[in-house]
Amino acid sequence: MTAVTRRTVCALGLSAATAALWAQGTGYPARPVEWVVPYPAGGGTDVVARTLAENLAKSLGQSFVINNKPGAGTNIAADYVARARPDGYTLLTADTATLAANPSLYSRLTYNAERDFTPIGLIGRFHLLLVVNPSVPARNLRELLAWVKGNEGKLNYASPGAGSPHHLAMELFAARIGAHFTHVPYRGAAPAVQDVIGAQVPMMFVDLAAGYPHIVAGRLRVIGVASPQRLTSLPDVPTLAEGGLADFEAYAWQGLVAPAGTPAEVVDKLNGALRNALDSTAVKARFQVLGVEPTPGTPQQMATYAKSERARWGDLIKLIGIRLD
Repeated sequence: MTAVTRRTVCALGLSAATAALWAQGTGYPARPVEWVVPYPAGGGTDVVARTLAENLAKSLGQSFVINNKPGAGTNIAADYVARARPDGYTLLTADTATLAANPSLYSRLTYNAERDFTPIGLIGRFHLLLVVNPSVPARNLRELLAWVKGNEGKLNYASPGAGSPHHLAMELFAARIGAHFTHVPYRGAAPAVQDVIGAQVPMMFVDLAAGYPHIVAGRLRVIGVASPQRLTSLPDVPTLAEGGLADFEAYAWQGLVAPAGTPAEVVDKLNGALRNALDSTAVKARFQVLGVEPTPGTPQQMATYAKSERARWGDLIKLIGIRLD
């Protein structure tokens, strides 16, 4: 029996036991819930989780304790939660890397992105923008493409890390325009942005939360938005599709999951609380500041979306041959 199979069997057994307790009248949550975040404290994902955890604690009557477990492209946190008891007391912020990219970026994972987690619901999308240092002689996509063509094989770009949505978005961009760039990965968005500002690296895809202050201050120049529509916070910035790159779309997204086998009653209760939180005025206001678009939905909608993203990014990763192990 494989490790995944043993885990699945264990999860199903614990699920049945938990469901039996539920039927006997044990309410959920009856004690604090651990919410695992696969990134360091203080980053965008951490702030989003803490914002939602505060709301869920009020609505469900128990504290939601954030446990930051960064490292290995979210794999450390994902493995930890995949092995946890499926009783609703260990949750994970699972994002593009965990559920969509890592299954293709790594030849061996200690968790299965599709089978080892039960979706609770999507949380939100971080909009991505293609930005350059102001010294780059390009103010729109057409001018950028001309500059790229004149420097073929000489250009590099920054990202918050190998396998990040920002990294994959740039590789998708390079594939679409028929160019080759050298990837310079950093440990997080902040140092990557600083090196683009300092002209050590000329360009990158940045999420709105990390890039907005520098864009407004003129330290970064936006070439285009990787979303289908313009952003309300930057209404004068065109989409990349408007600039001539038809149907170009890339996001950093995340959702909430529990270990596989978590009882349906617990999933439903968490999903309802999460959707109410995402619809609250306070959370919407906080997300707007962070540049996050709330994406509430059902567990099935999250599962379907994750599956489509896994196929989409998996195809790109295989096409360009990215491996992280």
